[in-house]
Amino acid sequence: MPLEITAVQQSARAQDKPAKTSMLKRTSRRKPGMRDRIFFTEQLSLLLDTGTPLHAALQALGSQMDNTAMQEIITGLTDHVTDGKPFSYALAQYPELFPVTYVNLVAAAEDGGFMDKVLLELMNMDEKRDELRRTVTAALSYPGFLVVFSIFVVIFVLVAVFPKFADMFAAIADRLPMTTIILMNASHILVAYWIPITAGLVASILALAWWLKTAAGRAALDSLKLRVYGLKDIFIQVYLIQSMRVLGLSLDNGVSVPDALASCREVVSNRGFRKFLNSVEAKVNEGSGFAAAFQEVDFIPPMVRQMVTTGEETGNLPKVLGRVADYYERELARKLAAFSRMVEPIMLIVMGGVVGLIVSSLILPIFKLSQAVG
Repeated sequence: MPLEITAVQQSARAQDKPAKTSMLKRTSRRKPGMRDRIFFTEQLSLLLDTGTPLHAALQALGSQMDNTAMQEIITGLTDHVTDGKPFSYALAQYPELFPVTYVNLVAAAEDGGFMDKVLLELMNMDEKRDELRRTVTAALSYPGFLVVFSIFVVIFVLVAVFPKFADMFAAIADRLPMTTIILMNASHILVAYWIPITAGLVASILALAWWLKTAAGRAALDSLKLRVYGLKDIFIQVYLIQSMRVLGLSLDNGVSVPDALASCREVVSNRGFRKFLNSVEAKVNEGSGFAAAFQEVDFIPPMVRQMVTTGEETGNLPKVLGRVADYYERELARKLAAFSRMVEPIMLIVMGGVVGLIVSSLILPIFKLSQAVG
């Protein structure tokens, strides 16, 4: 009898271990992102290209995923397909991972019987979008770091260094350089009123963040992106890359014009550019064609207008739109590289000027004080 109890206890403990392991996986789960979608798309395309049925391919992918959340999504996709639902319908149940563009293209591929080809194109599009994001981030991160670092250095000098010279400079207050007087006053204000200044700064940042989340704030920011000299060219190129690639890929794979434009509106967040896409749809519905809408918007570059017109007249619009996206992707990469090369020496010169100004504002009064003592 004791032996039987021991065996039962051991069996219960053995059953508890997988439960604990499963719980550990759930607690270490992370939200699936673009990289997970790229891996899923690439592997599914490969399996389908080798003749594996969709249901079996999804089951194989589900067993390969380390991310528990991604495993659950693939399990859900498998269940929908098993129930006889279209694969595009299953993907649409997870909009946080599979956007409208993805679903529409898969739906078109299901009707045309070229799923593996479309999945490969979707993977390439996601990879190019991810590369574009990393290029923009890399170009702006170093200048941003230099600006933040310079601000903290200046604040540290004003708060920690200048107050130590306050009594010394008081003896020659009438002979201090203007820069020293200004920095001493700024130092006094920061030291004496740092609590209300910090509170006001934090409140202003929070208020600005809240305003940018409102409809009026987002509209103002979107309008600013399309109007500010220098910045507008970069943002317009980003929007053209995003929208033209999706539009060309969708039209080339048989997606209807309204669905293709809906996909474009989903990938572009700027309201002004979305308004342009709405005008494109209106012109197409009127029978005027794509080129008419492109001709009416000022921020669309003349080259894009001409290429769209040529593509529509020759019947090669999807191919032309893809070429436009490729061209501006290369052009944007060149601009960002030039911007990085130009901004680094400029920022170093500015930082050197700021440091020189602070040092001279400290050294010159000390030199005058030593002359007076001598």
